[in-house]
Amino acid sequence: MSVFRVIYAVLRDALGHFNRDDGFAMASHVALSTILAIFPLLIFIAALAGFLGLDGAADRASDLVFEAWPDGVAAPIVNEIHQVLTVPRGDILTLGVVAALWFASNGIEALRTALNRAYRQRETRSFFVLRLQSLGLVLIAAVVLIVYTFLVVLAPLVLATLRVWLPEFEVVFRQFDLARFVIAGSLLVIGLFTAHLALPAGQRRIRDLVPGIVATMTLWMICGVLYGAYLARFANYVSTYGGLAGIMTAIIFLYICSLVFILGGELNAAILRQRAVAHRY
Repeated sequence: MSVFRVIYAVLRDALGHFNRDDGFAMASHVALSTILAIFPLLIFIAALAGFLGLDGAADRASDLVFEAWPDGVAAPIVNEIHQVLTVPRGDILTLGVVAALWFASNGIEALRTALNRAYRQRETRSFFVLRLQSLGLVLIAAVVLIVYTFLVVLAPLVLATLRVWLPEFEVVFRQFDLARFVIAGSLLVIGLFTAHLALPAGQRRIRDLVPGIVATMTLWMICGVLYGAYLARFANYVSTYGGLAGIMTAIIFLYICSLVFILGGELNAAILRQRAVAHRY
């Protein structure tokens, strides 16, 4: 079988299953669950950061989360988030923060459902096991975002001070400065691998996930640029949605990102199916 026929077969399988398995409806579910999970996640980060004595870390983390979004999408959401995060949250054991942690985990469950469908898996694990995993992943995400904030925002201040006192280590400082951006940029890739490995049922090797994750990252960048250009030149959501324009642009953007995320899983599943067929002959 030629390379082009294999590519055609994989794409036909992936797109066909995406359409048959209500991929567009699942993308809506993931997008809505994500927008509902963002505020609770950042509220929990604010509480955790306050408990650790890192005042302002949640604001900086929210800025970094939305940094890769188009300006027309991110600006209204970030403004609202900053208003929410101005409320002091020093106790991570209050009922409100625990509820925020629970609601944030619902976003993880939406991703799990979408990936189970994409990988043609039927979930057999206990509800309690799945929910504990989701809560654990939210906790890890919160800690990672705080560390991410330190690497990207606070580390330059430390490096500037060290350069004054230890100028002979300038080369080392430059390497560290580059490394923190590499580490920060790799967090999204690690998050995607974690989602594809841990959330859906069944077993998959890391190398089996590479095609879909590369396609996801590439399409996310392309869609971000195109959607940002569309908002800047053609879209006029204010005249259509009025005061809801900001949230509508965010939901539409998340819907596009969710489509790409699910298609990444569909692509991996289609490649695995083609390999299985090839091994039979």
